Amino acid sequence: MKTSGDVLEEYEYHPEAKCADANGKVCDRQTIGLLERRHVWIDQIKYIGKESNSLEEVESGLEHSQENVYTEYPDPRRDEWQTKILPALREAELNKLVRQCEGKISRRALIDMRAGRSKPHRKNRELLKRILNK
Repeated sequence: MKTSGDVLEEYEYHPEAKCADANGKVCDRQTIGLLERRHVWIDQIKYIGKESNSLEEVESGLEHSQENVYTEYPDPRRDEWQTKILPALREAELNKLVRQCEGKISRRALIDMRAGRSKPHRKNRELLKRILNK
């Protein structure tokens, strides 16, 4: 049981996740001054289904993994390969990519990927993501 005094005391130092400080940084418990709305950047859209009979188990703590509750419905138009990796791959310099792949992905395979004729396996896709993030 909490008293109303306890609730008020906790509220005083409650971080406001929707706001940012004057420098645009996320608020924490010690942020003071005029707060601003945080900007939201959408990284990826995923369609999920909520299995209603299992949601209560997650909320009560009986089911620890949300992955067992949510079913993901992939949309090929929103695939990370199509929306992020392939455009960055096409903009990157081919000779530089070949060197950075260190023989794990051939020049011909990179050319085919850039042209959209092939799609790499998961390991090679992760390698390309790391290279392109640099």
